[in-house]
Amino acid sequence: MEQILIVEDDPALGRGLVLALEGTERSCTLASDCAGARRALAASSFDLAIFDINLPDGSGLMLLEETRAAGGPPVILLTANDLETDIVTGLTLGADDYITKPFSLAVLRARVDAALRRSKPALATAVFEQDGFRFDFTRLDFTADGKPLQLSQTEQRLLRLLIENRGHTLPRDTLLDRIWTDGAEYVDENALSVTVGRLRRKLGKSAPIKTVYGVGYTWAVEA
Repeated sequence: MEQILIVEDDPALGRGLVLALEGTERSCTLASDCAGARRALAASSFDLAIFDINLPDGSGLMLLEETRAAGGPPVILLTANDLETDIVTGLTLGADDYITKPFSLAVLRARVDAALRRSKPALATAVFEQDGFRFDFTRLDFTADGKPLQLSQTEQRLLRLLIENRGHTLPRDTLLDRIWTDGAEYVDENALSVTVGRLRRKLGKSAPIKTVYGVGYTWAVEA
């Protein structure tokens, strides 16, 4: 059964989210603040977490940062506004998606379904090796010159798409649709630029992720 952690301080909204998302194959745990979320994360393993950014004892962004550092589940952020700074900060810290309030429950369910589908490991993926890089997408083991890399779910999806299509340019719209939305809703293009920049920094200067200006990105291969 899929397990989802919801961290929302509004009791009515929290109950509504649980009712909207729970089902025969899915269970939800509700926490109203950061302290409750930490207790839940320590006690159970979750397939997905939904964090409200504004919480009574801290920020969902702080909780996101802690969760990413601990190798926790994919995270969707709920934000009461569409300020670009909140969105960029969340994506930079490793959020897998975000939803701006107010939102429809249909959109929420679509985003949650898409995030859970993306988080499921592939049945079989060959290990990719090139110029000191070694990426094992089945075991989720990523190294550069023998040093382990800690990649978020979003970064893993981006890297896999680039590797699977190496030598070919992937348009920005294709990457946005394949990594985030699965057709659910529009996602700010800035999310892709932030994720590409974060992945480049983690892989290092030798990573052959090239920008094709006005088009998209490619994992370059030697001719």
